Amino acid sequence: MNIAMFTNTFTPHVGGVARSVQGLVDELRCLGHHVLVVAPRFEDLDEDENDVLRIPAVQHFNGSDFSLPVPVPMTVSRVLKNFRPDIVHSHHPFLLGETALRIAVSCDVPVVFTHHTRYEQYTHYLPGDSAPLKHFVIDLVNGYCNLCNAVVAPSRSIADMLLEQGVQSPIKVIPTGVDPLYFAAPEAGSGRNRFGIPKDVFVVGHVGRLAPEKNLTLLGDFVISFMLQNPAAHFLLIGEGPAREELIAAFIRHDLQNRIHLQGVIDRRSLTNAYHCMDAFAFTSRSETQGLVIAEAMAAGTPVVAVDAPGVREVVGDTENGRLLPDEDLGSFVLALEWVMQLPDDQRALLRKKARHTAEQLSLENSVRKILDLYSNCISAESSVPQITESLWQQARKRINKEFEILKNYGHAIEDTIHWLPLIKDLEKPMGPKKD
Repeated sequence: MNIAMFTNTFTPHVGGVARSVQGLVDELRCLGHHVLVVAPRFEDLDEDENDVLRIPAVQHFNGSDFSLPVPVPMTVSRVLKNFRPDIVHSHHPFLLGETALRIAVSCDVPVVFTHHTRYEQYTHYLPGDSAPLKHFVIDLVNGYCNLCNAVVAPSRSIADMLLEQGVQSPIKVIPTGVDPLYFAAPEAGSGRNRFGIPKDVFVVGHVGRLAPEKNLTLLGDFVISFMLQNPAAHFLLIGEGPAREELIAAFIRHDLQNRIHLQGVIDRRSLTNAYHCMDAFAFTSRSETQGLVIAEAMAAGTPVVAVDAPGVREVVGDTENGRLLPDEDLGSFVLALEWVMQLPDDQRALLRKKARHTAEQLSLENSVRKILDLYSNCISAESSVPQITESLWQQARKRINKEFEILKNYGHAIEDTIHWLPLIKDLEKPMGPKKD
């Protein structure tokens, strides 16, 4: 099968979506499928790539660590025409996501979209961040979903959210897969000394992009409070991002700099070793559709302590493979970490075993099998429609219609946002005591 992947984030960018797409691509290629990835160009990029079409991009968009691709449809169209895809898989609704729609109609193939991200949680990267902008983004994404043949939701809660928001295209729940065997085995000779961590301490860990949408201020407050109450506790932090310095400064203010162990972006083998150094993985993000790092931590047998949120609740079972807390309460989070720390050895071993079992259910092999079934169903549904040899004018008209649908989606989102603008403003007004 020839599969064209369109994504706005890909290697060397470090993040859940980039790793998710890379894992899917690698597994599909191992199974003998031909995958062409269309992705933005990044700084310091190794140009020696096979089957990756890099698109010019604005680097560090609005001060972030993202590259903003500048679609060049003619270049993409020429390459894709030679590639002759059987299906197009889009991983974003904007920019290259729109190019994916154009390529799908020009090649007369179905398009599948994976809803990786709660995009309304990322509007702070855009000028004029506001409640109306968030509403506009939600409408735009829902409209994009309805322009696709099928939508992949990484979790049931995200699928339910899309249905409630009016998405009518078929939705298939397929979790982002991990390689449980890879993360289950640390590198020979690795250990805590590699990260400067004493052997006899309790280690709370976190891995991810260190960015505002990850709720890191709350994470810092929780871990700091736990460490202040438990002198034998240390914190292992893996990742980079715009919120890194602010997070570290919070630990320094509480004189905890000697008990926090910082690692930036590390390779996959070192990441596995890091997970195995942790006694508990702390997670407070509410912007996830699943939380790939949660599954990776569990594959290493590390229990997760997390705040309840879409995507997270499908993976973390309270007292089963970690702790799932109903709200953002500092005392409850600290007690949950202490619960893990105080477990007898046999009960903690059982918790780790159940965490590994959860990760096995989320294996990359299972996820790719479901993805391929979805591809086949979409292709079969498309091929069941009687095919008529089209004239050049008919082909052009189809492309014009697709452009109209894309523009119409923007128009609908703008109109709907304007309609709801008075209500949004009312909701934003502070509630105060009534005056006589």
